[in-house]
Amino acid sequence: MRPTESIPMKKRSIYLLSILLVSISFGQSAREKLEEIAIIDQKIMMPMRDGVRLATDVYRPKTNEKVPIIFSRTPYNFNSWGDGEERTRTYERALAAVEKGFAYVVQNERGRYYSEGEWDILGVPLTDGYDAFSWMTEQEWSNGKIGTLGCSSTAEWQMAVAALDHPSHAAMVPMGYGAGVGTVGGYYEQGNWYRGGAFQMLFASWLYSVEHDKFKPRIPAGATQEDLIRISRFYDLAPENPKIEDMMAAMSHLPVQDMLVNMGGKREIFDKMIRRKPNDPAWFEGGLYHDDMQINKPSFWFVSWYDVSVSPNLALFNHMRNHPDKEVADNQYLVIAPTLHCGYFRATENTVVGEMSVGDARNNYDEMIYGWFNHWLKEDGKGDFLEDLPRVQYYLMGKNEWRTSEIWPPKEASMTSFYLDSDGNANSLFGDGRLSLNPPSEPNQDNYTYDPHNPVFSYGGNVCCTGNAIEAGARDQREMETRNDILVYTSEPLTEGIEVSGFIEMSLYVSSDVKDTDFTVKLIDVHPDGTAYNLDETIQRARYREGYDKEVFMEEGEVYKIDLTPLSTSNYFKKGHRIRIEVASSNFPRFMRNLNTGGNNYDETEGVVAHNTIHHSAEYPSQIKLPIVGKVKIEDR
Repeated sequence: MRPTESIPMKKRSIYLLSILLVSISFGQSAREKLEEIAIIDQKIMMPMRDGVRLATDVYRPKTNEKVPIIFSRTPYNFNSWGDGEERTRTYERALAAVEKGFAYVVQNERGRYYSEGEWDILGVPLTDGYDAFSWMTEQEWSNGKIGTLGCSSTAEWQMAVAALDHPSHAAMVPMGYGAGVGTVGGYYEQGNWYRGGAFQMLFASWLYSVEHDKFKPRIPAGATQEDLIRISRFYDLAPENPKIEDMMAAMSHLPVQDMLVNMGGKREIFDKMIRRKPNDPAWFEGGLYHDDMQINKPSFWFVSWYDVSVSPNLALFNHMRNHPDKEVADNQYLVIAPTLHCGYFRATENTVVGEMSVGDARNNYDEMIYGWFNHWLKEDGKGDFLEDLPRVQYYLMGKNEWRTSEIWPPKEASMTSFYLDSDGNANSLFGDGRLSLNPPSEPNQDNYTYDPHNPVFSYGGNVCCTGNAIEAGARDQREMETRNDILVYTSEPLTEGIEVSGFIEMSLYVSSDVKDTDFTVKLIDVHPDGTAYNLDETIQRARYREGYDKEVFMEEGEVYKIDLTPLSTSNYFKKGHRIRIEVASSNFPRFMRNLNTGGNNYDETEGVVAHNTIHHSAEYPSQIKLPIVGKVKIEDR
């Protein structure tokens, strides 16, 4: 499948007013076109089993034939009558679906905007999704087959609901779905709340921006569809909280448990979640999917290299490919794009992710998605679509081209160890840290000081939803690497290019003078001119090194093996490039600072300084294992 042609972006010199008029004009034409070809039924209050009603818009073709349904459920506002950004996108999605013979149904989660009830993350209870499938199936215009579609919050609820196995749920397309994955394999992220046992602070920013209750007293219980349509035409219901000018400063507030209150936001959901440990039973009672929940649905998974949860997303695809039912296993497909969170359709002829160009990263997403739904939802839709669809499509950065594979990682990839080494001074870019194919010939160690009140700041990365606190994507790390609390290990230049595609494992042998601290790693592609672009990053809290069901604290003078949560990428390190990793103990505000006390962290205001050590020797072989396609050849020095 060849990439589609993209629409050139408007020049920045166009006046804001002109852009606004163009946007409004397009929004109106989409709505007017829908009115010509679709039956539009807005603000249907769909009843759930407990009597709560969820606000739902239906767009369906003007036909007497029964039609399949594409269903999206969201916590975001699609309800205003005018031509705001989300409303315009809703019209465009509905138009695309109706033109292709589908009904498009969009619904607000419980407690959001016009939907009744109390909101919680992922729109629990889980039965709301099941009840929505039943209601849609019973409509006289429905052919009884439903496909679910969406990215991020419109994808994250799909997996757990799919595990309920409603007979009408025929197929799904989850995109950027990581915050809906609780546990899969060795990943205990609990919906991106944690990585390696450390809190991912994106939720402080995201909850501030979306959680509000200004609207609750404004819509009386039992309001009619006519009343709700009238309100939506003339009233902007519950705008989101105002933007924080300096989200970095806001996220630096201690104690962390008071962060949202300090921003002027709501705290109820944050309060209960910040106190949960990685294996808290509450994580297994809501809307998160866990890998002991069986999904029997054909699934087309979309993942991004610079998304917040690329590794557990890929682990879930592999989990589904190992499904005990071969028919289910054979109907799992995957696309991995070189974009930020939900950035698939924003790829251009020159796609820039952060500061790094990854070339022409476009793909035929609409063609693939609607081909998928044609196949699974329409009686006459089955043809050779699946025969022509590659099992895995992944973008190889560096070579900047789409590749295909039958499995992930590609079968040609084999794990190759690179060992950390130095003369005892790997601190900063100017140190002597080395990354070698051979284990260290002499035992040595690198020492650094981690002060939680002067953390290493996040620069770029595989992030989402942090407001202006972090600029996501690939960014030149050299300025960050001037810090002495970052250990830098770099290989010699490659004499031939190599492809690194798959899961990346990292083992460190560490010691510290505190009970608990964190260890962070970044994988970096160093260009011949010294530019150092980050590929992926991870973290591990030392107290969880033996599993997330217990806390085991460190003792001074003891050496411990830390296996970090695996990273993922697909990158071609060209001839002359070097492979680098950074090791530190903070990556803030991507991850919450460990205050090094051994306490809760979330209710503390004062930390202690940690003196941390990375050991490397035959006895303590600290190393990174890379999935390499081909043979590594490095300059001799």
